[in-house]
Order: sequence, then structure tokens, then C-alpha cells
Amino acid sequence: MSLPMDNFLLLSVVNTKLRDQYSSLDALCDDLDEDKNDIISRLSSVGYAYDENLNQFV
Repeated sequence: MSLPMDNFLLLSVVNTKLRDQYSSLDALCDDLDEDKNDIISRLSSVGYAYDENLNQFV
């Protein structure tokens, strides 16, 4: 699966997957073969940061 190029769509997809399928961002990235730092950077650019305790971007 390829993640969306639009950062707000990315936020929605990643948070949904984290809520429904993955126990951590690392698990999501490993399973989908995605770059964790790229996701963090892209979502940071629109004002979101990963909260490990919540397992969501907030």
C-alpha cells in the first residue's frame, strides 16, 4: 500500500491505521515498508507530532 501524498490525508490514514491495526508507529512503518522519519517530518510540517502514549498524531 502506498500512503497518500497529501499530508492531511496522510494524517487521517496513519491515525486510522494506528488506532485499528498497529500498536506503534514503528510497527506500521515496518509492516508497510515506510520511512518513519518521512512520516514524522511530513506531519510535523502541518502541525502534528506523534504521541507514543496515545499512539496517534496529535
